Amino acid sequence: MGKRQAPEQQGNTIFTGSQNAGNQLALREFQTSALNRDIDTAAKFIGAGAATVGVAGSGAGIGTVFGSLIIGYARNPSLKQQLFSYAILGFALSEAMGLFCLMVAFLILFA
Repeated sequence: MGKRQAPEQQGNTIFTGSQNAGNQLALREFQTSALNRDIDTAAKFIGAGAATVGVAGSGAGIGTVFGSLIIGYARNPSLKQQLFSYAILGFALSEAMGLFCLMVAFLILFA
């Protein structure tokens, strides 16, 4: 009496075929997930680059604030202290907007 062998049935071939299809599906899923990961990375870089454009606006705003300070001081030197305090306030607001843009860029990249 030896080991009994089960007769091969047609179901085994179907099962083997479904395993092969499962392997192909896993391979296709891996390829598409790698492609999706590359697309997501590219979108992150594009979004971060677009978010940093606001830093240029901050630089332009700071230049405008201090340019206006010089023009205002040249027109009326007696208002030096008041004009300077307004200029510092304008500088702080412009710089804050630039830093917010930079913060959003870092959030897009690393979050």
